Parts: sequence; C-alpha cells; structure tokens
Amino acid sequence: MATTTDAPLSQGALLTPGEVAVLFRVDPKTVTRWAQAGKLSAVRTLGGHRRFHEAEVRSLLTGVPTQRGE
Repeated sequence: MATTTDAPLSQGALLTPGEVAVLFRVDPKTVTRWAQAGKLSAVRTLGGHRRFHEAEVRSLLTGVPTQRGE
C-alpha cells in the first residue's frame, strides 16, 4: 500500500506525477500506479493530489540504467 501522509510539506522539494514521469520517461498514470503499489511514497495535498519527494525520486533514478545512444 502506498505511503501517504498529511504531514507538513517542509521536507524538501515536491514533484508532481507529471514531473516524475518526465524523469523516468513513463506516463504519469504509471507513476500513480507505482504510488498505489507502494513502490514510490507520496504525500497528498489538501486537494487530494499526490506529490513525490524529489530526493527519493532522484535516489531511485540512480538505479535506473541509462539508454545507450544509437
């Protein structure tokens, strides 16, 4: 289950699902599914939207292999 919290958002920069999707080169819906599956923790805004901690996203990106140029 995804980790969500109503804690204050003072723990660093937060990214939208669209911003995370660009970094991973996936669809924003995929990022939402990752959050629902617990693969990526999210916080909720007052409006109910998911936001992702930039530091966590960047640390996950270091484990993603880069594409080779052709």
